[in-house]
Amino acid sequence: MNYDRAELLDRLAAEYVFGTMSARVRRRFQVIQRTLPAAKHAVEAWERRLTPLARSVPPAAPSAAAWDAIDRRTGGQPSRSAAPAFAWLAWLKPVLGVAVGVVATLGLVRLYPSAVVNVDAIVQQRGTLPESYVGLLTDGANNPVVLASSTRHGRTMSIKILRKVDVPPGKVLQLWALPKEGAAFPLGVVPSEGKGAFQLADTSEKLLSSVPRLAISVEDAAAGRGAAPAPYLLSGNCVKLW
Repeated sequence: MNYDRAELLDRLAAEYVFGTMSARVRRRFQVIQRTLPAAKHAVEAWERRLTPLARSVPPAAPSAAAWDAIDRRTGGQPSRSAAPAFAWLAWLKPVLGVAVGVVATLGLVRLYPSAVVNVDAIVQQRGTLPESYVGLLTDGANNPVVLASSTRHGRTMSIKILRKVDVPPGKVLQLWALPKEGAAFPLGVVPSEGKGAFQLADTSEKLLSSVPRLAISVEDAAAGRGAAPAPYLLSGNCVKLW
Protein backbone atom coordinates (compact mmCIF):
# COMPACT_ATOMS: atom_id res chain seq x y z
CA MET A 1 0.00 0.00 0.00
CA ASN A 2 1.35 3.42 -0.95
CA TYR A 3 1.37 5.43 2.28
CA ASP A 4 2.89 8.42 0.49
CA ARG A 5 -0.58 9.30 -0.83
CA ALA A 6 -1.94 12.10 1.34
CA GLU A 7 -5.58 11.20 0.63
CA LEU A 8 -4.99 7.60 1.75
CA LEU A 9 -3.32 8.67 4.99
CA ASP A 10 -6.19 11.08 5.67
CA ARG A 11 -8.78 8.31 5.32
CA LEU A 12 -6.77 5.90 7.47
CA ALA A 13 -6.22 8.59 10.11
CA ALA A 14 -9.97 9.31 10.18
CA GLU A 15 -10.81 5.65 10.70
CA TYR A 16 -8.14 5.39 13.39
CA VAL A 17 -9.48 8.38 15.35
CA PHE A 18 -13.12 7.33 14.92
CA GLY A 19 -12.26 3.83 16.14
CA THR A 20 -13.65 2.02 13.10
CA MET A 21 -10.49 0.03 12.30
CA SER A 22 -10.25 -3.63 13.20
CA ALA A 23 -7.80 -4.47 16.00
CA ARG A 24 -5.28 -5.93 13.54
CA VAL A 25 -5.35 -2.94 11.20
CA ARG A 26 -5.23 -0.53 14.13
CA ARG A 27 -2.07 -2.14 15.50
CA ARG A 28 -0.46 -2.00 12.07
CA PHE A 29 -1.37 1.67 11.66
CA GLN A 30 0.13 2.44 15.08
CA VAL A 31 3.42 1.00 13.83
CA ILE A 32 3.14 3.13 10.69
CA GLN A 33 2.66 6.24 12.83
CA ARG A 34 5.90 5.54 14.66
CA THR A 35 7.85 5.22 11.42
CA LEU A 36 6.05 7.72 9.18
CA PRO A 37 5.70 11.30 10.50
CA ALA A 38 3.05 12.12 7.89
CA ALA A 39 0.77 9.42 9.33
CA LYS A 40 1.20 10.77 12.86
CA HIS A 41 0.47 14.30 11.67
CA ALA A 42 -2.69 13.12 9.87
CA VAL A 43 -3.97 11.53 13.10
CA GLU A 44 -3.20 14.67 15.10
CA ALA A 45 -5.07 16.76 12.52
CA TRP A 46 -8.19 14.59 12.90
CA GLU A 47 -7.98 14.79 16.69
CA ARG A 48 -7.83 18.60 16.51
CA ARG A 49 -10.71 18.64 14.02
CA LEU A 50 -12.99 16.67 16.32
CA THR A 51 -12.24 18.56 19.53
CA PRO A 52 -15.09 21.09 19.00
CA LEU A 53 -17.63 18.29 18.62
CA ALA A 54 -16.36 16.58 21.76
CA ARG A 55 -16.85 19.82 23.68
CA SER A 56 -20.42 20.08 22.41
CA VAL A 57 -21.54 16.99 24.33
CA PRO A 58 -22.29 17.41 28.06
CA PRO A 59 -20.14 15.18 30.30
CA ALA A 60 -21.90 12.05 31.53
CA ALA A 61 -20.93 9.50 34.15
CA PRO A 62 -20.55 5.98 32.73
CA SER A 63 -23.39 3.65 33.62
CA ALA A 64 -22.95 0.46 35.66
CA ALA A 65 -23.40 -1.48 32.41
CA ALA A 66 -20.49 0.42 30.87
CA TRP A 67 -18.21 -0.54 33.75
CA ASP A 68 -19.33 -4.16 33.41
CA ALA A 69 -18.42 -4.05 29.73
CA ILE A 70 -14.95 -2.74 30.64
CA ASP A 71 -14.54 -5.54 33.20
CA ARG A 72 -15.45 -8.17 30.62
CA ARG A 73 -13.12 -6.78 27.96
CA THR A 74 -10.19 -6.48 30.36
CA GLY A 75 -10.65 -9.88 31.95
CA GLY A 76 -12.15 -8.66 35.20
CA GLN A 77 -15.25 -10.00 36.91
CA PRO A 78 -18.33 -7.80 36.47
CA SER A 79 -19.84 -6.97 39.82
CA ARG A 80 -22.89 -5.22 38.40
CA SER A 81 -25.79 -6.30 36.27
CA ALA A 82 -25.26 -7.17 32.62
CA ALA A 83 -25.77 -4.43 30.04
CA PRO A 84 -29.35 -4.22 28.76
CA ALA A 85 -30.19 -3.93 25.09
CA PHE A 86 -29.09 -0.58 23.65
CA ALA A 87 -27.07 0.23 26.78
CA TRP A 88 -24.32 1.16 24.33
CA LEU A 89 -26.20 4.44 23.82
CA ALA A 90 -24.77 5.52 27.17
CA TRP A 91 -21.38 5.54 25.44
CA LEU A 92 -22.70 7.75 22.67
CA LYS A 93 -22.61 10.94 24.74
CA PRO A 94 -18.82 11.00 25.14
CA VAL A 95 -18.20 9.03 21.96
CA LEU A 96 -20.10 11.51 19.83
CA GLY A 97 -17.24 13.71 20.78
CA VAL A 98 -15.93 11.54 18.01
CA ALA A 99 -18.80 11.73 15.83
CA VAL A 100 -20.55 13.10 11.15
CA GLY A 101 -21.19 13.91 10.63
CA VAL A 102 -23.73 15.52 10.71
CA VAL A 103 -23.51 15.22 9.79
CA ALA A 104 -21.60 14.66 8.29
CA THR A 105 -18.65 13.03 9.59
CA LEU A 106 -17.13 9.80 8.46
CA GLY A 107 -17.40 8.30 11.93
CA LEU A 108 -21.14 8.87 12.27
CA VAL A 109 -21.70 7.67 8.74
CA ARG A 110 -20.03 4.42 9.76
CA LEU A 111 -22.15 4.24 12.92
CA TYR A 112 -25.31 5.13 10.97
CA PRO A 113 -24.82 4.18 7.30
CA SER A 114 -26.49 6.61 4.90
CA ALA A 115 -27.82 8.55 7.91
CA VAL A 116 -26.35 11.90 7.15
CA VAL A 117 -24.65 13.67 4.28
CA ASN A 118 -23.20 10.96 2.07
CA VAL A 119 -19.61 11.83 2.81
CA ASP A 120 -18.24 8.46 1.74
CA ALA A 121 -18.87 9.31 -1.91
CA ILE A 122 -17.30 12.74 -1.44
CA VAL A 123 -14.30 11.28 0.37
CA GLN A 124 -13.78 8.82 -2.47
CA GLN A 125 -13.89 11.65 -5.00
CA ARG A 126 -11.80 14.21 -3.09
CA GLY A 127 -9.84 12.09 -0.62
CA THR A 128 -10.88 14.24 2.34
CA LEU A 129 -13.93 14.79 4.52
CA PRO A 130 -16.13 17.69 3.30
CA GLU A 131 -16.32 20.79 5.46
CA SER A 132 -19.62 20.53 7.34
CA TYR A 133 -21.83 22.00 10.02
CA VAL A 134 -22.93 19.39 12.56
CA GLY A 135 -25.53 19.60 15.29
CA LEU A 136 -26.16 17.00 17.99
CA LEU A 137 -29.41 17.66 19.86
CA THR A 138 -30.06 16.04 23.23
CA ASP A 139 -33.04 15.74 25.56
CA GLY A 140 -33.32 16.88 29.18
CA ALA A 141 -31.37 13.82 30.31
CA ASN A 142 -28.55 14.58 27.85
CA ASN A 143 -29.44 11.59 25.67
CA PRO A 144 -28.47 12.16 22.01
CA VAL A 145 -31.69 12.25 20.00
CA VAL A 146 -31.18 14.09 16.71
CA LEU A 147 -28.18 14.46 14.44
CA ALA A 148 -28.37 17.32 11.91
CA SER A 149 -25.74 18.11 9.31
CA SER A 150 -25.07 20.01 6.15
CA THR A 151 -21.99 20.56 4.03
CA ARG A 152 -20.54 24.03 4.43
CA HIS A 153 -21.72 25.45 1.12
CA GLY A 154 -24.67 23.09 0.63
CA ARG A 155 -28.37 23.84 0.81
CA THR A 156 -29.55 20.49 2.17
CA MET A 157 -29.91 19.66 5.84
CA SER A 158 -29.65 15.93 6.55
CA ILE A 159 -31.34 14.51 9.64
CA LYS A 160 -30.86 11.26 11.55
CA ILE A 161 -33.13 10.45 14.49
CA LEU A 162 -31.12 8.49 17.05
CA ARG A 163 -34.13 8.01 19.34
CA LYS A 164 -37.76 8.17 18.26
CA VAL A 165 -39.51 11.36 19.31
CA ASP A 166 -43.17 11.18 20.36
CA VAL A 167 -45.11 13.87 18.52
CA PRO A 168 -48.81 14.58 19.19
CA PRO A 169 -51.12 14.04 16.20
CA GLY A 170 -51.28 17.06 13.95
CA LYS A 171 -48.02 18.52 15.28
CA VAL A 172 -44.55 18.80 13.69
CA LEU A 173 -40.98 18.93 14.95
CA GLN A 174 -39.45 22.26 13.96
CA LEU A 175 -35.68 22.73 13.83
CA TRP A 176 -34.45 26.17 14.88
CA ALA A 177 -31.13 27.98 14.57
CA LEU A 178 -30.12 29.94 17.68
CA PRO A 179 -27.67 32.64 16.55
CA LYS A 180 -25.18 34.41 18.81
CA GLU A 181 -27.17 37.59 18.34
CA GLY A 182 -30.81 38.07 17.41
CA ALA A 183 -33.88 35.88 17.51
CA ALA A 184 -34.09 32.19 16.67
CA PHE A 185 -35.09 31.42 13.10
CA PRO A 186 -36.60 28.25 11.60
CA LEU A 187 -34.59 25.90 9.40
CA GLY A 188 -37.08 23.16 8.56
CA VAL A 189 -39.24 20.30 9.80
CA VAL A 190 -37.61 17.06 10.93
CA PRO A 191 -39.11 13.55 11.13
CA SER A 192 -39.94 11.88 14.44
CA GLU A 193 -37.97 8.74 13.57
CA GLY A 194 -35.66 7.36 10.89
CA LYS A 195 -33.93 9.87 8.69
CA GLY A 196 -34.84 12.74 6.42
CA ALA A 197 -33.64 15.89 4.70
CA PHE A 198 -34.94 19.29 3.73
CA GLN A 199 -33.82 22.23 1.62
CA LEU A 200 -32.44 25.28 3.38
CA ALA A 201 -33.38 28.83 2.52
CA ASP A 202 -29.70 29.58 1.76
CA THR A 203 -26.32 27.89 2.03
CA SER A 204 -25.27 26.50 5.39
CA GLU A 205 -22.37 28.93 5.46
CA LYS A 206 -24.69 31.93 5.28
CA LEU A 207 -27.27 30.53 7.69
CA LEU A 208 -25.11 28.80 10.30
CA SER A 209 -21.75 30.58 10.41
CA SER A 210 -22.87 32.56 13.49
CA VAL A 211 -25.11 29.87 14.99
CA PRO A 212 -23.59 28.06 18.01
CA ARG A 213 -26.72 26.09 18.90
CA LEU A 214 -29.74 24.35 17.38
CA ALA A 215 -33.05 23.46 18.99
CA ILE A 216 -36.28 21.61 18.21
CA SER A 217 -39.78 22.53 19.30
CA VAL A 218 -43.21 20.99 18.74
CA GLU A 219 -45.33 23.26 16.54
CA ASP A 220 -48.79 23.20 14.97
CA ALA A 221 -47.24 23.61 11.51
CA ALA A 222 -43.94 24.46 9.85
CA ALA A 223 -42.78 27.84 11.18
CA GLY A 224 -42.28 30.77 8.85
CA ARG A 225 -39.56 33.41 9.03
CA GLY A 226 -40.18 35.69 12.00
CA ALA A 227 -42.25 33.13 13.92
CA ALA A 228 -41.60 32.63 17.63
CA PRO A 229 -40.76 29.09 18.77
CA ALA A 230 -42.70 27.10 21.34
CA PRO A 231 -40.68 25.82 24.34
CA TYR A 232 -37.73 23.75 23.13
CA LEU A 233 -37.97 19.99 23.41
CA LEU A 234 -34.38 19.28 22.32
CA SER A 235 -31.27 21.40 21.96
CA GLY A 236 -27.56 21.09 21.32
CA ASN A 237 -24.42 22.72 19.95
CA CYS A 238 -23.81 23.38 16.28
CA VAL A 239 -20.13 23.00 15.38
CA LYS A 240 -17.96 23.46 12.33
CA LEU A 241 -15.95 20.46 11.21
CA TRP A 242 -12.98 21.92 9.34
